Amino acid sequence: MKVLNVIGTRPQYIKLFPVCRELKGNGYENVIVDTGQHYDETLSGVFLEELDIPGVDYDLDVRSGSHGEQTGRMLAEIEDIVEAESPDAVIVYGDTNSTLAAAIATAKLPPRLTHVESGTRSYNRSMPEELNRVMTDHISDVLYAPTEQAVENLAHEGITDGVVLTGDVMYDAIRWAREYVADRPDRGVLADLPVESGGFVLATVHRPRNTDDGERLRRILAALDEHPLPVVFPAHPRVRKRMAELGLDAELGEDFHLIEPVGYLDFVRLLDGAERVATDSGGAQKEAFMLETPCVTLREETEWDETVECGWNRLVGADPDLIREALRENGERPPQPDPFGDGRAAERIVAALDDD
Repeated sequence: MKVLNVIGTRPQYIKLFPVCRELKGNGYENVIVDTGQHYDETLSGVFLEELDIPGVDYDLDVRSGSHGEQTGRMLAEIEDIVEAESPDAVIVYGDTNSTLAAAIATAKLPPRLTHVESGTRSYNRSMPEELNRVMTDHISDVLYAPTEQAVENLAHEGITDGVVLTGDVMYDAIRWAREYVADRPDRGVLADLPVESGGFVLATVHRPRNTDDGERLRRILAALDEHPLPVVFPAHPRVRKRMAELGLDAELGEDFHLIEPVGYLDFVRLLDGAERVATDSGGAQKEAFMLETPCVTLREETEWDETVECGWNRLVGADPDLIREALRENGERPPQPDPFGDGRAAERIVAALDDD
């Protein structure tokens, strides 16, 4: 059986890793298409090396552009690849333009379209990711839901056929990564930073709502910079450019460590070692929860309500007072539930392929 996987961004490499390993272990012919949606080496090639993912079979090198331009270029090229490879199934991951382009290209062709991370919803239609995930779910043949809430979300939209509750593949990946880095404590990014484990805040900001609005970005960075603990901020090149345009990098104190993007294993080291994480990333919210690191989400909504409801994640948007309050919030956290499964999501995904 031949399976074609389409990826193009950092989170999709992470989601691919356990699925790819499970496919290989079960004798599948595995084809990987990288759209090049994130083309920085630290956001793509490094993941292949770190996670021992086979080299990609097709590198589309699409790079940036408007949503329509980027999605259109990917759609045309992926359609040609699907026709040439004739896979039995196409797996798409998450909610990016790469996800939607591959879904549309596949939906009108014979292969089964399968979607990893189906059913997640922020209910904010101004987010491109929300539109991508909703449209992909409604044209997919097999929907791999990471949580019970995701299954309920799909049912509310009338989608019940082909839905499989698998757990979250990111939990599969992070369990492996945490054990891997624990065996190598003297390596990685923490050895090069003037911070101590448990004594810094990890911050990531990348969503257009927070970076395109200069005043919103200024408020977030100022509130982070005022925190008494050091802040470590791995910044995407686009975000660094935006900060420089606004002169924000010059306003930050000496305990605000603006660093280059890091690979997956170093990011796990930072997440696991942080006292708290402040982020607008959906993936980092989940990863923080999985590593039992309290999270402050720099958005007004989340796809992962489970992490908020159990007291491990707080939504603050770009309100400086709420950010400061959430970062200083102390007290014992309630016991964590297990909304993301047991770390065997990839196994269930591949088993469902066998069942189709």
